[in-house]
Amino acid sequence: MNYVPLNNGVKMPMAGIGTFLLTPDEAEASVLSALQCGYRLIDTANAYVNEKAVGRAMKQSGVERKDIFLETKLWPSFYEQADAVDKTLERLGAGYIDLLLIHQPAGNYIAGYQLMERAYEEGKVKAIGLSNFNPKQIQEILDICRVKPAVLQTEVHPYSQEKELKKFLAKEGIVIQAWYPLGHGDKALIREPLFTELAKKYGKSSAQIILRWHIQSGNIVIPGSKNPDHIKANLDLFDFALTGEEMAQIAAMDQQKRYYHSTPEMLRKYAEIVPDVDGQK
Repeated sequence: MNYVPLNNGVKMPMAGIGTFLLTPDEAEASVLSALQCGYRLIDTANAYVNEKAVGRAMKQSGVERKDIFLETKLWPSFYEQADAVDKTLERLGAGYIDLLLIHQPAGNYIAGYQLMERAYEEGKVKAIGLSNFNPKQIQEILDICRVKPAVLQTEVHPYSQEKELKKFLAKEGIVIQAWYPLGHGDKALIREPLFTELAKKYGKSSAQIILRWHIQSGNIVIPGSKNPDHIKANLDLFDFALTGEEMAQIAAMDQQKRYYHSTPEMLRKYAEIVPDVDGQK
């Protein structure tokens, strides 16, 4: 496993498992499977409504809490609730969170960020960051923050490499984390001839080639899966390396093509949605 140092000295694994769109039962099984085959980074969120299941899987795994990097995200409708972090910790059954993010730049996200800062200063959270923020919104946080964001979680894959955003983040000491690292299951991306060729050369799958490109590009990855074989394969990335020429060939594939497009209307709706976090299994 490769680790990346965050801007406050915390070390974060570069590959983990995501739990987006997994039911509690699926999340529990996937996280348990992941931890048993060597994963140490787990990503969840208030809005996924599976935090309790993630916490159960962590306990069942037998892996010591200090060896697990637990990441979750605050949802907009909770940004102004003083006990939002405490309730998140309670659902996870954890004494602390390794990385807590603002999930969307919706609602009163300044209040949400300040809530996370207090949790960080109280030792409830080891690092804080942002998700789905653009450079203008990130700068808004940088201009007012007491604790600098350590991570930006956003859409990144070979068709949308976010090269300019990464330059901005590098200047600020913020690490990028990729969701949709495999392009939202886009078969056109997975079937790119270059990935087929490299997969044959290295004895890997096209998905493993893409994930290895992410790692060598400095992107933290959290592909999600319910399939134990896929979960295991998605971590089998550290016994080979792409050449500089191969990395350049993949860099040339950038189309600035995103699958997720945020709009002001969507952000307004996000702020109104209240996930049923208390009713989760």
